[in-house]
Amino acid sequence: MLLALSQWLAQDVRFFNVFNYITLRTVLAAMTALLISFVAGPRVIRWLAAKKIGQAVRTDGPQTHLVKSGTPTMGGVLILIAIGITTLLWGDLTNKYVWTVLIVTLGYGIVGWYDDWKKVVYRDPKGLSAKWKYFWQSLLGIGAALFLAFSAKSTAQTELIVPFFKTVAYPLGVIGFITLTYFVIVGTSNAVNLTDGLDGLAIMPTVMIASAFAIFAYVTGHAVYAKYLLIPYVPGAGELCILLGAIAGAGLGFLWFNAYPAEVFMGDVGALALGAALGTVAVIIRQEIVLVIMGGVFVVETLSVMLQVSYFKYTKKRFGEGRRILRMAPLHHHFEQTGWKETQVVVRFWIITIMLVLVGLSSLKLR
Repeated sequence: MLLALSQWLAQDVRFFNVFNYITLRTVLAAMTALLISFVAGPRVIRWLAAKKIGQAVRTDGPQTHLVKSGTPTMGGVLILIAIGITTLLWGDLTNKYVWTVLIVTLGYGIVGWYDDWKKVVYRDPKGLSAKWKYFWQSLLGIGAALFLAFSAKSTAQTELIVPFFKTVAYPLGVIGFITLTYFVIVGTSNAVNLTDGLDGLAIMPTVMIASAFAIFAYVTGHAVYAKYLLIPYVPGAGELCILLGAIAGAGLGFLWFNAYPAEVFMGDVGALALGAALGTVAVIIRQEIVLVIMGGVFVVETLSVMLQVSYFKYTKKRFGEGRRILRMAPLHHHFEQTGWKETQVVVRFWIITIMLVLVGLSSLKLR
């Protein structure tokens, strides 16, 4: 909205042309989202507390987490409010990619909200059944995949790009692209959700990846830079910088209240939405493999759960009793059980993410 206003004012006052620059609007979007989070945060937390929307801690989790029972959850609503308002203010509302990511983000947020609501109302830590959660995630993921597949203007927008190699790209075709897109969006959404088990653990890697993806989105949407860096040129992808800046700003604002000891938890409403947003952006800018690299923490956390469950079921069937690979899954709980403090796990995972994000960024030039 502000972009349209500035373009109208620029007809008489040339100064307002500065708001056409994506870089400036990205910075302004991050600052706006951060400010909204700071201003609205205390009010949202008080409202959640007044409504007794507190976290129901699982009894089979780490015993040290039982003290967190009752801490306001569904704080991801704050993140979504900041992202939504900021994107509508500073984004180009005629851009199809902005609307695609925004709709997917809010759609997954609604699924997460209902899941959290069930946990709060019925005091059931398991929330929405896995079957129904997966159904709605799949519906949104397939919808986004179909739209992106049939709106692609060139084959470069549907190829699987292998980072660090100049000419390695695999044409996926419509079916392959839809399948890949579906798994990236749904998989990333659930991966972030599984990681969101400690104060600040999931939000900071999300902020880092969103910030790095803003750079990728900018060069992918710029014909000259895309040609120079030997990456696919996707017209309009640069506008995603504004939404990614909003995610980064909103995430940092949320971290202010989510840092240990957390005043509020993100809940599925935030984790599912942010994961879906990152996955959708990765598909649009053709950097799915880079997402796997940068989101290495998310990937390992997810694999730890898959391996733990699979091995437990296999040994129970084979030996009559279930055995475990880790002391507890996801992986962050395993490290807690070995004696690491919660803050140590979180900060060390942040450090790992910083290194992985730098590796991912280096793929822009190392080809």
